[in-house]
Amino acid sequence: MKKSKFRFGLLLILSLSLLFSCTTKNPVSTQQVATVQTFNYDRQGEVVKGQATEKDEITIAVAATSDVHGRIYPYEYAIDSKDDDAGFSMTYPFIQDLRKDFPNALVIDVGDTVQDNSAELFNDMDIHPMVECMNMMGYDVWVPGNHEFNFGLSFLERNFEAFDGRVVCANIKYVADESDYLLPYQIYNIEGVKVAVIGGVAPHVPQWEASAPEHFQGLDFTSPLEATKKTVAAIGDKADVIIAAMHMSRNGQYEEENISGVFQLAQEVPELDLIIAGHEHATYCEKVNDTYVMEPGCYGNKISISKINLKKVNGKWSIVSVDAENLVTKGEEPSQEVLDEFTWVHQKSIDNANTVIGEISSDFLPDGVDYITGQDEVTTMPRTQIVDTPVIDLINTVQMKYANADVSSAALFNFGSTLKQGDFKKKDVAFIYKYNNTLMGVNITGKNLLAYMEWSVSYYNTYKDGDVTISFNPNVRGYNYDMFAGVDYTVDISKEVGSRIVDATINGAPIDPNKVYKLALNNYRYGTLMSNGWVTENDVYYDSYNEDQLNAEVRALIAKYVTEELNGKLSPECDNNWKLIGMGDSFNKADVIAKIKSGEIKIPSSEDGRTMNVKAVNIYSL
Repeated sequence: MKKSKFRFGLLLILSLSLLFSCTTKNPVSTQQVATVQTFNYDRQGEVVKGQATEKDEITIAVAATSDVHGRIYPYEYAIDSKDDDAGFSMTYPFIQDLRKDFPNALVIDVGDTVQDNSAELFNDMDIHPMVECMNMMGYDVWVPGNHEFNFGLSFLERNFEAFDGRVVCANIKYVADESDYLLPYQIYNIEGVKVAVIGGVAPHVPQWEASAPEHFQGLDFTSPLEATKKTVAAIGDKADVIIAAMHMSRNGQYEEENISGVFQLAQEVPELDLIIAGHEHATYCEKVNDTYVMEPGCYGNKISISKINLKKVNGKWSIVSVDAENLVTKGEEPSQEVLDEFTWVHQKSIDNANTVIGEISSDFLPDGVDYITGQDEVTTMPRTQIVDTPVIDLINTVQMKYANADVSSAALFNFGSTLKQGDFKKKDVAFIYKYNNTLMGVNITGKNLLAYMEWSVSYYNTYKDGDVTISFNPNVRGYNYDMFAGVDYTVDISKEVGSRIVDATINGAPIDPNKVYKLALNNYRYGTLMSNGWVTENDVYYDSYNEDQLNAEVRALIAKYVTEELNGKLSPECDNNWKLIGMGDSFNKADVIAKIKSGEIKIPSSEDGRTMNVKAVNIYSL
């Protein structure tokens, strides 16, 4: 390794026994757990790739993908349209090209692989097509992401078992005895060079899956930083190169101590020679503490390629340099081999997406999804984040109906969401509600409801004198901005975070801090409320998973509502129960708006491109 710091030679004690039982929605048998544990530890032996070289210099090549999210074909089934920089079919040619020069290249996927893009259609199969595709492409390592845990342990462990490579993650432990659930690391002997790969995942899975504890039954998600330190110590001098493949963001998400992002990992664990990240859907490649840290975007739009150059000195391999880059897949031809092998997946997904479930009477957003341009592509400000719309009202209406709630909250995961006059198809439901969240109903005090609402509207930047546009906090993802139904309220963005909700009323009466209200929300946001102390497990009064597993997802409930409650006839309805104030007179500055509309003035986006409209256009700065 390029760093020569002393490494502790202690080995992690690997325990091969665990018996536990718990009554859950889908209890995982101890036999299933034992099978997975045996499977992983049986595979912990060193993996040999190629004959040891007699040369004194060698280059180890590494290819990595992350957050492919159910994509094999370059296609987005939610909108029934091609997506020419997505899918394993787009990344595989890069892997094949790399293997021409480096036949023993190491290939890694950094998680969030088997969820999204209609991938759940295949969850009952013995092996999920995404895992089957990774096997076909010869992946060596799979690091589970947080979304791998969306469907329960039996599904996940079945696919772990089916994966031909190694499933690696150091910071998932059994609660019972703190032993490793998966391999914390795997050593590959690549032409005589020992390369260790450590895995890790964002530790918030119990928070995000709080409504379905059986999805992580018996497991503890520990600090990736501390787990990596311990794993590096366990590896000791057994490896010449150490790579960390971590499904976690650059700087953490919730600022907890010792579980921050991969940048902190690079700072605090200098023994790491390369860090490949996932989870953030970002694209970056930069040195932190002399270690390359990189992430290959999402969906297959990029692939990370690294080349580690080593030289043998006094019989030991030493790193001379590392070359790292993210390659863009857009514009390249997809692998015909992959397309031919998985035609059946593509066709089944398209057929499902085009199943007609109703009829839409008229366009839901006739003035366009973009607030300024009026177009059906958001390039300036998304309309749904500026004013109430029939799209978000439909989602909240459905949630309030089935959770029998006073109030509902929902985010719009796709800013371009709208519904057009004509057939209402399954793909339309997926278009306006991207994720496979389930529905929860919780009792919440008025005080905590108001705190939750304030948390949500921290999404807006505070208005400054001269601002012509409304802008969004780059540190708050759009999927964390919830809009509420059942409560009438005003958001004053001239006020600072924490004091923006004005005149919030339910049924005409001000929200009573001491009164308990029934709130409908998705299972992920339930985890957020739990972590902030606004609700507890005892506050849950409704769980769609318990009511009807076949219609547990919000998407299924939307389809059910349209077919059963509306007799298949869907019309746009909007109650305009919330509005923004505090923008000042300059918000309607016509000449500036015209220049934004024409493209002469551009509204800034975040550096990673994931958050648009992060800084207001201000007449004084023009």
